[in-house]
Parts: sequence; C-alpha cells; structure tokens
Amino acid sequence: MRGYVLSIWNWFDPIYYFFSRLTLLPCEGAKSNIFRIRITKYKGRNVVLSDGTRINKNDTLVKIHLHNAKLLIELKDIKSDLKKAKFMYQYVQKSLPEVENYIRECRQAYMVKGIVGITMLNKGCERLGFEVVDIYSPIYKWFKWFAFLPIELLSNKQTTWESLKNQKPNYLFMSTNKLSEMYRNSMSE
Repeated sequence: MRGYVLSIWNWFDPIYYFFSRLTLLPCEGAKSNIFRIRITKYKGRNVVLSDGTRINKNDTLVKIHLHNAKLLIELKDIKSDLKKAKFMYQYVQKSLPEVENYIRECRQAYMVKGIVGITMLNKGCERLGFEVVDIYSPIYKWFKWFAFLPIELLSNKQTTWESLKNQKPNYLFMSTNKLSEMYRNSMSE
C-alpha cells in the first residue's frame, strides 16, 4: 500500500512544486540537495534568536522545505528509526551549505535575515544550528499537523495515534549570520 501511495505522491509532486514557487538547489557530491526553497515574507510572531537577530512580521526569509517525496523513497528500505534519523541529519547537513551559497549570491541577500522551516522532526536540529520555536496560532499549528500527517504515516510503520497526538509542528529558524558561520566553507568538505 505504501508503494502505491508513494507512486501517487511522486506523480503529484511536480504539480505541487510548480504551484508552490519552490526552487531546487544543486548539491556537490553524489546526492542532490534535500531542500527546495523560496524567498518569503515571514507572517508569524516576532522572534529574537540567540545571536540577537530579530525576526519580525514581513521580514524576508528563505523558507526551506524538505523534498519529502525524494526523502520517503530513500528512507523506505531503512528499518531502524535511529538509522533514519542519522540519514536525515547527514542529508540536511550536506544540503545547508548550498542554502548559504544561494542566499549569499542572490540579489536580495542584503534583505534576507535567515532561514525558516516548519517540521515535526526537531530532534537534533539545534546541533545543525537551528532554533526551535513554537507556532503560536492554534489554527495554523493544527493545519500544519494535518499536512504532515501523511508524511508521518508513510515514514514510520509503527506510528500510533497516541504518538501522533503528542507530536507538534514547530518553526525552525537560523539567522543568515549563523548559517554563514557554520556552513559557508563547508561546500568543499
């Protein structure tokens, strides 16, 4: 059943990609970049990051989206949750230098304050440089939880209703300064 759902998802993914105005990033090495990104205006509550960067409503950010269809295909043969987490961590770590490069070279670089993503997978994010921030709007939080539900069901065979109820989506933020500090010279490694 999962195979059929993944096939359908892969069929619809290019349509989603087109309408979401996302951009694919290149990545050096064997794997392509796991992120699809776009420049956006932030619409949440004001946030102050640990390095002092203030993210206010309507500030320019680069929104990062995991390429879930690709990720689910690559994770389908990995049985252990620990191995899945390690695989995803390394994939994100190898993709972030291209996000940094994209921001540095884009014509709006001077306006971009940082990157933002929304995920229910926030374990280990701090080691990658992200700061986890709660989503304040209950309606938006519920909407994102519902949107992540198919991904969660497809990626974990042992998912239970209780485990799903306890998960919540969060914002992930990283300032452009921290992104550059951590990933600017990582592209050649």
